[in-house]
Amino acid sequence: MAYEASIKILAKDKRFAPLIKAYGPAQLGREARPFEALIRSIVYQQVSGKAAATIFKRFTELFPGKKFPTPEEVSAMGFIKLRGAGLSGQKATYIQDLAQKFADGTIKHRAFKKMTSDEVIAHVTQVKGIGVWTAHMFLIFTLNRPDILPTGDLGIQKGFQIVYGLKKLPTPTQMETLAKPWRAHASAASWYLWRVADDAKLIVKKPRP
Repeated sequence: MAYEASIKILAKDKRFAPLIKAYGPAQLGREARPFEALIRSIVYQQVSGKAAATIFKRFTELFPGKKFPTPEEVSAMGFIKLRGAGLSGQKATYIQDLAQKFADGTIKHRAFKKMTSDEVIAHVTQVKGIGVWTAHMFLIFTLNRPDILPTGDLGIQKGFQIVYGLKKLPTPTQMETLAKPWRAHASAASWYLWRVADDAKLIVKKPRP
């Protein structure tokens, strides 16, 4: 199981132990090739999960007989056909740029395992539409890097605020300071912080009797 060692370490922390008991093992590892994972991340940007899943399915159906298309096949697919799958013009452009950079070797995906996390971030953010947040998600969920702390993510900030009893959302510096005891296991910790933030949203939205 991905991140099993991190969960064992976090279980010794008084703040994370009850979270692990409540939410179970962090569900982080995903089986996806880098190209597919990055296309999925673009499709899902700023779209509800259900709508994004429909668009992603339509995108893959543009390539019948394929589990998932190659960068070359996506590059050869016309812009209008990509738009026909439900992609916005902007996202279709992003996907074309991603495919082109994979196809021409600008993105050296076979070298990801040898790169540091900072190198991966610098590498994938060359693609239009992929920023630091998306790079962090890629590092956590696809490359399974154990020490990623996406301090720019609102859910992570809210999770810190709740778990550590802060009066307001913390700054990146504050989060890094609080994370020192478990910083090497920040990816798994982030999963629990997201769960706490998600539950807080449900509590807020729940109507009063």
